[in-house]
Amino acid sequence: MFSIMGALCKADNVVTRDEIDAVEQIFGMLKLQGESREQAKAAFNRGKQADFDLDAAVDQFAQLSRGRGPLLQLFLQLQCMAVVADGRIDPAEHAMLVRIAQRLGLTEADVSQLEALLRAAMGGPSATGGQPQRDRLHDAYAALGITAASTPAEIKRAYRKLISQSHPDKLAARGLPDSMRPVAEERSRELNSAYDMIKSARPDVR
Repeated sequence: MFSIMGALCKADNVVTRDEIDAVEQIFGMLKLQGESREQAKAAFNRGKQADFDLDAAVDQFAQLSRGRGPLLQLFLQLQCMAVVADGRIDPAEHAMLVRIAQRLGLTEADVSQLEALLRAAMGGPSATGGQPQRDRLHDAYAALGITAASTPAEIKRAYRKLISQSHPDKLAARGLPDSMRPVAEERSRELNSAYDMIKSARPDVR
């Protein structure tokens, strides 16, 4: 997980302070301490090296995660959390995220939806530029897989589907490890935040 994260953060040739802080926060979220934390740091630094074999690392993770479908989405979310920390997704980072997702059986749409969810939640500017508040609302719609033209019924249906899929107890029943529960809880908070933002902008959505 963390070697791949290191490669992602280095994809644009610069590992920013914001990205390093985000990785430290992920260590805390996963309750990594002592030797486990040091191993995670070492793995992150390994991933930053020019000779790191990204595809082999992703394939190894996919093999270890076989039968634990929910883990793949949350794994990808953690990777996105690291690179979106500086408020934008560099094209090289996005391309690498897509490459990772596709090797895990996910799609570019999955990546774009996660990126939008995290941008909306953190309040950073959208990668496309423009006014931040307008962009956050656009990202909130994209995070739910809908658009500003969607009807209230479509918006509610999309939100309810995603929040149900992200429920930590349901994911645990499908094989999610206890260590990843905080990530599922964070995803639920971000979905709620996106939905609240849409409701604030759309009086017809309740």
